[in-house]
Amino acid sequence: MAVLWGSAILSAAVDNIPYVAAMNPLIVDLARSLHHEISDYATLVHQPDIIPLWWALALGACLGGNGTIIGASANVVIVDMARKAGHPISFWQFFKFGFPVMLGSVLMSALYLWFLFLR
Repeated sequence: MAVLWGSAILSAAVDNIPYVAAMNPLIVDLARSLHHEISDYATLVHQPDIIPLWWALALGACLGGNGTIIGASANVVIVDMARKAGHPISFWQFFKFGFPVMLGSVLMSALYLWFLFLR
């Protein structure tokens, strides 16, 4: 849950692609620390106790990007297109709608992950 919520909040503040690129080695290192006896990379990152972390990272980073304009590249593009069409969207206008949607979708993802992996 910490990976999910942490990824969501951080992805709202930092573009989600570089965030995931930075987090990927951390999860791999965590897998190595838990399964130091496994040397094969593909086997290591597909361990049953590591799979929920990949899902949490993917869902948190993807959905967290919806929270602010700078959270995802697509947000920046669409805000620029809206500005060019004569409909400027400020950071706070986007935040007012995007952040609650982000929180709701991450909450649903938390419930999904809990039912799928933790119960």
